[in-house]
Amino acid sequence: MTIHLVGETIDAKRAHQRAQAGELVQLMRGIYIEKDTDADAAVLNHAVRIAHYLYPKAYLSSASAALLVPTPDGRLFISGRRNQRTRIRSLEIVQNEAPPHPSTAMAVVGDDLGELRVDVSSPRQRFLEAFRMRSEHGSAITVEMRVQMAARLVEEHGAPKKAADAVWALARENGWYREGEGAERFLLAQPGTAKAPANKAALDLLIAWHGEPLGRLIHDGFEWRWKPGKRSGPALVRETTPGKLPAFVESLLPEGWLAKVLHERDEREALKRGRRYMSNITVVEARDELAALPADILTMRLDGFVEAGRFSGRYKGPARGAIEESFEQNLARIFARAETPRLSGVQIKAPMHLAADGALLPAIDLPFTHILKPAGTAGFEMLPIVEWLCLALGRAAGFDVPDIALTPMPDGMSPALIVERFDIRRGAGDQRRLALEDFCSVLDLPASAKYDGTIERMARGLRPLSTDPAADLDILFRRAVFAWLIADGDMHLKNLALLKIVEPEAKVFTSVRFAPLYDAVTTRVFPSLGGDRMALKLNGKDDRLARRDFMALARTIGLPRNDAERAIAGLIDRLTKAVEFVRLPGFALEPEAAATVQGQVLALAGERCAALAGNAD
Repeated sequence: MTIHLVGETIDAKRAHQRAQAGELVQLMRGIYIEKDTDADAAVLNHAVRIAHYLYPKAYLSSASAALLVPTPDGRLFISGRRNQRTRIRSLEIVQNEAPPHPSTAMAVVGDDLGELRVDVSSPRQRFLEAFRMRSEHGSAITVEMRVQMAARLVEEHGAPKKAADAVWALARENGWYREGEGAERFLLAQPGTAKAPANKAALDLLIAWHGEPLGRLIHDGFEWRWKPGKRSGPALVRETTPGKLPAFVESLLPEGWLAKVLHERDEREALKRGRRYMSNITVVEARDELAALPADILTMRLDGFVEAGRFSGRYKGPARGAIEESFEQNLARIFARAETPRLSGVQIKAPMHLAADGALLPAIDLPFTHILKPAGTAGFEMLPIVEWLCLALGRAAGFDVPDIALTPMPDGMSPALIVERFDIRRGAGDQRRLALEDFCSVLDLPASAKYDGTIERMARGLRPLSTDPAADLDILFRRAVFAWLIADGDMHLKNLALLKIVEPEAKVFTSVRFAPLYDAVTTRVFPSLGGDRMALKLNGKDDRLARRDFMALARTIGLPRNDAERAIAGLIDRLTKAVEFVRLPGFALEPEAAATVQGQVLALAGERCAALAGNAD
């Protein structure tokens, strides 16, 4: 470590002692460097960190907001409460007074001490700063940088005039009228393009699908840029909003437990550390890394190792182990390796591989063919059992459901659920390419908005994409009814998806259909969720649904009345029969809690079937 900041990398007493001993050299109050260090180089290499340390409430502006490093002549531009200059050796920090209503965004800057998140002028504001009159901040932005900024704004807003209008809105808010006029003239005259500078925190990643490069995903420390490659196949990754991570890629990233285990602060770190993802997606820095990653191809079917719902193979994954170690800690060790596939969703789960001899192994350097869902904690110990019951009911109700099994777990743990992947190829001779796109991605929404949609909005997103929209609208309608009948309060936008398939040499997706049923759970049987509502509203409601609500949904999404009536009647009939014969495997019923929760799930489904059957329209 060449530079030390008191209170961040060293305490004041230790810094003073080392300076007295001649080991450190003080540059200014609170800032030290190691003896015999090139002070000028050290200060320039850590310029942003130093400025943030000295002026934590200021933000990078002007040329520094674009470069994220000092200018070639050693100036770093910031905006804060006052005009002032601070010189530290070869670095000059130039601060001007910030406007009354600044527009800023978060950027990531890397140096030898790691990565630092700092506020910077937004693209609109930094473009206005380029036209400040008699301002060093304005003159620091070169013509080439103006061209780059203009191109960025035009791409975001769709046209030079729209970009100028957006810039003008910010200019008027801050009284920057001359700046707004200059920015408008430049935008309407020459939007242009230019290559953006990078910093040590920049990322340049190759996204591949089934081993075939799709394009490059670039982050310059401030925003994402998607650059599709030249290929003849269908477009899987779409950049709908410049600067944002494409929704399809975001939908692949870990959430909940796994995100916490991986200690990833943001989507940059997630993509930087991960290699393999669902939907046959790989993320690498160089193309030659692709060959070292196994292809996810199903060579051994789960149904060959299932007896009456119980997995008859051999579980060879993590266990609880020593008393001081939890199952979650041992599972976390698997994900410490970048080769381990990343999974989305908040539930604890692990990528597994089913071998020819029936061994279920962690898919660290093996094809990822099955998902293991172990028991949860804090009241969710029965989650795998409830999901098995709900998927079994779904199959009986006529839905396409992946092969599943409950497996005994070592060390006295509760049973875990094994789910066979349906988004991968079936054998070495299968040349299709498959992708699973959840409805957060379909609707271009972040994962955090997975509860914000409605069934009606899903229908609008589904209709233009499906290769059989009438059939898929019927499935969507039946899925909504089924979720109500089993009291599934977690049927959100990430638990509903489209399965996209393209045949060899095809230039468009040959099949885009509603994906099989997955992650179906009766949430009302868990502690604190007794009054759980539907995750997505329909007909403006998420509880106390009646037949008239479902018929209103059918009218809105364009499903014929007779088809809707037939779908409801069919679901009620099949589900009423299913609750009489669907039962857990014998071994899973050994805990008293399992028998109790089974009774609750089946009773709830039966009661709701009877209530909906008795509803008058």
